[in-house]
Amino acid sequence: MPDKDILLRVENLKMYFPATKTLGGRVTNWVKAVDDISFEVERGKTYGLVGESGCGKTTTGKCILRINEATSGHIYYKDMDLVTASKSDIAKIRRKIQLIFQDPYGSLNPRQSCGDILREAVVLGPGRHDSKATKERVAELLQTVELLPDMADRYPHELSGGQRQRLGIARALACDPELIVCDEPVSALDVSIQAQIINLFQKIQKELGLTYVFIAHDLAVVRHIADTIGVMYLGHIVETMDAEEIFTHPMHPYTKALLSAVPITDYDVERSRHRILLEGEVPSPIHAPTGCPFHPRCRYATEACKHEMPRMKDYGNGHMVACHNTEAAQKDTVEQ
Repeated sequence: MPDKDILLRVENLKMYFPATKTLGGRVTNWVKAVDDISFEVERGKTYGLVGESGCGKTTTGKCILRINEATSGHIYYKDMDLVTASKSDIAKIRRKIQLIFQDPYGSLNPRQSCGDILREAVVLGPGRHDSKATKERVAELLQTVELLPDMADRYPHELSGGQRQRLGIARALACDPELIVCDEPVSALDVSIQAQIINLFQKIQKELGLTYVFIAHDLAVVRHIADTIGVMYLGHIVETMDAEEIFTHPMHPYTKALLSAVPITDYDVERSRHRILLEGEVPSPIHAPTGCPFHPRCRYATEACKHEMPRMKDYGNGHMVACHNTEAAQKDTVEQ
């Protein structure tokens, strides 16, 4: 079996933010937004990162982009460690790693036309300073994201939400990237438009061989676009699996709870299925629980869960779960 072509590898990544300081400037509490996570993304594939709001998904994406300086750990893009790389080295590969924002309107300059927004990204690249070539490239980008050429003369406020997000995608593509971090790019759109944008992402990936880190909280969306899914809870990845297995063979209690909240269109199935209701609130990352971060809300928690952090265990086919009581959870599911 040939070795995988890994474009991005995250190892033991931590991102802590200072919460409170003494008068002398000493930090007494930290917000542990991302706490020792690891994953890898194969070239041309999509890694989906899912979880509740505040679990650390977006912070992980910002660390990959070097918007946030990671507290510790490693982020390898090809052979370069983005955590320790110098600013000059980062500048050389900056265009190869792009971001698509959650809010398309907030990420676009309202004073620039769509053509100017794309032209700015194109001209900053090497070898594209000829006005005719730039104009042709802008038209090509609009066509790639399925927008009409005359959209170049419009301003962001004249576009619909879906059109703005397409423009945001085109701006990222203007840099000829290899890796795109998508930060909940469809969560602000209508369901019908979401489907169109997801299909566009897949079409572009197939044509250009792009690699995605797709951040979302909608499991149905992630299942549709991702090849591999990582489930995050309170700064930790608690389960990693093939996208199809998230609906057919979830193993972590938190993943099961997330899936039980996803609505099903079949009325009879929806009424008869077992729904898992989690008790309590998500703990504060400032005062995170010891041991397993999920144990205060888990019905299978034991004394070991309260004191010992579970390690990732391989259950075959790349399905990794961090849980002390996976077998008990599986048995309970079967009995139900």
